[in-house]
Amino acid sequence: MPNARHTTFPKVHVARLALALSLGLGLAGCGGMPTNTSLYSAKVPVVERTNMTLDVNTTPAGLPISEQQRINGWFETMDLRYGDRIAIENPGQNPAVTNAVRDLAARYGLMISDTAPVTAGFIQPGQARVVITRTTASVPGCPDWSAKSDMNYMNGLSPGYGCAVNSNLAAMVADPQDLLEGKKASGETVIATSNKAISTYREAQPTGAGGLQNAGAAGGGGN
Repeated sequence: MPNARHTTFPKVHVARLALALSLGLGLAGCGGMPTNTSLYSAKVPVVERTNMTLDVNTTPAGLPISEQQRINGWFETMDLRYGDRIAIENPGQNPAVTNAVRDLAARYGLMISDTAPVTAGFIQPGQARVVITRTTASVPGCPDWSAKSDMNYMNGLSPGYGCAVNSNLAAMVADPQDLLEGKKASGETVIATSNKAISTYREAQPTGAGGLQNAGAAGGGGN
């Protein structure tokens, strides 16, 4: 058998090899560096809509008392609140049915939408469908601690940047629909009311128009 040969590396080569291995391990850990180089958060609120339906029996006179009680109990069970949209799909076009649902929704301070959303399933003859559209807002992926490296060669934002502000905004907004579009004016009533208050303030007489009161007339003290 040939003699085994033993090779001895110089100390300089060993030091270079250790340095190369350490750099390789360091670069391998750079996968968690921030990559968002913009000034905007990658985590933003996401608005989702859910349609909940209830089919009720109708009559030519509108909704029976039993069906109105069903709808009211359903509203209570669903915890109807501000931000919910209520619509009615009324194939018979009976205004008495719409008015009955509108009166029930008014107890919760809500109005009936003009157009009902598209829902699954068919409405049987002699029935109407009441739809509650509930909108929720959340920020998926928050909190995000995926950036585990202290190195930031790209000068990027942390993956969790904006999670706190946007999550609080999504949780505190009363109507998540406002995150998609601003609140629209409800009509001329608000403008007329505000103008009435402004006109009353402008037309009011100044407090000093009637002259100054004689404060010394009521004082009887003295000599």
